[in-house]
Parts: sequence; C-alpha cells; structure tokens
Amino acid sequence: MYDLTPSSSSALAAIDLGSNSFRLEVGQVRQGQYRQHHCRKEMVSLGAGLDAQGRLSREAIDRGLRCLRIFAAELAELRPLKLRVVATQTLREARNRDDFLSRAEDALGQPVEVISGHEEARLIFAGVAFLHPSSRRRLVIDIGGRSTEVIVGQANTPSVMASFPIGSASLSQTFFHDGRITAAGFGAAQSAVRAKLGDALTRFTSPHWDEVMGSSGTAGTISAVLKASGITDGRLTAKGLRWLIDRCIEGGRVDRLELPGLKERRRTVLAGGLVILSTLIERCGIRKLHPAKGALRQGVIIDLHESLLLGRCGHGFEPPSASNLFVPDLALS
Repeated sequence: MYDLTPSSSSALAAIDLGSNSFRLEVGQVRQGQYRQHHCRKEMVSLGAGLDAQGRLSREAIDRGLRCLRIFAAELAELRPLKLRVVATQTLREARNRDDFLSRAEDALGQPVEVISGHEEARLIFAGVAFLHPSSRRRLVIDIGGRSTEVIVGQANTPSVMASFPIGSASLSQTFFHDGRITAAGFGAAQSAVRAKLGDALTRFTSPHWDEVMGSSGTAGTISAVLKASGITDGRLTAKGLRWLIDRCIEGGRVDRLELPGLKERRRTVLAGGLVILSTLIERCGIRKLHPAKGALRQGVIIDLHESLLLGRCGHGFEPPSASNLFVPDLALS
C-alpha cells in the first residue's frame, strides 16, 4: 500500500536499475531518521540478457520496460518531490544501452543516469552510513549482479572506493550456467575472482577498518540461510560460508537447493555470490561480516536530501503523461 500521508508530500524517490533486479524506493529524512514510504522490487535479470557481443536482448529490454511502466504508474500516485534514476554495471557494459535508455526515459518521463562504479560505491556507502551510524572505521561490501563495490570509510565519509566488474549473476552464468554446482566449478570461479581482484584489495585489508558490513541481496541471503540453519546468529564468517558452499555442492544443482531462508529468486545467483564473498573474506582478513539495511537506493535518497539542503537540486519530479505509462512492447531494430 502507498503511504499518502501529508508528510509524504516531501518524500524523495530512487530507482535503481540493477543487473538482477530493478528497485523503486520512496522515502524521506525527517529529524535525522530515514522513513520508507514505499518500495517495490522486480526481478528483471537485465544482465542475463547480455549476449557475447555485449548487446541486450529484445526480451531483456522488454522485461525492463514493463517494469518501468509499473514504476511510473506508482510514481504518478505517490508524486515524490524529487526522483533520481540510476543504472549500474549492465548498462555500463551494454553496447546498445542508448536504445534502452531512450525508451526507459520515455516511460518514466525522467532522465536515467548510467553512473560510474565510483559513484555507485559512494552512494552505497551513503546509504549504509546513514542507516547504521557509527564513528568506527568501516568496510562496506556490496555484491551486485555484475559488479562488486568495496568501500572503506568512517562516519559518513568514504575514504577508499573500488568497483570490480564481477557479480553474483555474471559469475554464476559463467561457472554454473547449466545449473550444476560442483567443487570444480567453485574452484574455477574462485581462481577467476582472485585473478580479477589481483592486488587491488591491499587498501581494504583488516588494518584499515574496525568492522565490516555487507549490503545487497547476496549478504542478506547468506545471512538469512546461516541464521535459519542455526550455523550463526546471522553474521557471515569464513566457517559459515564454507558450510554453505559444501551444502551447495552436496545439492549438486540449483533446482535441488533446499536451504531454509533461501528465496526462490536467489537460487540461480547464490553460488556466484558465495564465491565472491568467500574470496573477499579470505583476501581482506575478515573474521565476521554483518548484513546491512542500507544500499544504493537509500544512498540515492540520502544524497537527494542533502542536495536539497544545500540548494543543489533543480526541478522537481514530473510524472510521465498517461499515454506514456502503458506503451505496448516494441521490438528494437
């Protein structure tokens, strides 16, 4: 249900066009607290639609546009004060992204920003820092569908940020593409992740932080499974991840994974996320990682709020006309 109370008239909105899912969030900051008015998540699997030439398929584009028309209809009801739409790794990569972006902007009546990995990392840290205030030095890890962001910062200020073009979906498609989960697949995937990360994690090792938090669906999913299985209290540890990897190998196939706390939509990307997270835990010297509430979309709203306070924002949100809300799906040429 929508929250259409008078206080929501000053609410802000964010749309995150991720590689796995598209998310709409409407919220506001009042008296130093974040209040969520509305959220919607749709598993679009845009990244799965990238072919070997780096082009989005018609089916993936159509899935994305159908989702955005739903978001546009909801925004027309909610009428937030400001809206920012950000796209991440899949649209950073896609060679035909301009075709998708022009139609997405028509559906939303709003520009779509394809943000850099650096900007994505900054906004992720902003969301986590606001929802989990702390003065301690903090490492934040966000594993998305096709990229992984790693940030070190203190309070609200990130100091070191990196974005790597590896994610739970892309890794799963490469090493577990036929649905089989094997020890050999995990080993090959981990070798690939280590090679991709190289020596870039030096500034993210344990001497540089006091605590670690994981945002995004990967950390939340693994935390839920470990807690529901009685392995940890929800914290992510090397031992807990090793237990979960072993259970995945025992299952043998994605469709045979029977793990408490595992949602159906996360099955196909679990193995890839486990590989990335276990590698980061090993390379960064992480003993325990706590799941975080904040993520990119909350960071966008926090950033919009701070921009309004500083007078940096321009015009408010104008919803698309009714004729743009439900345009029939059209194939791209």
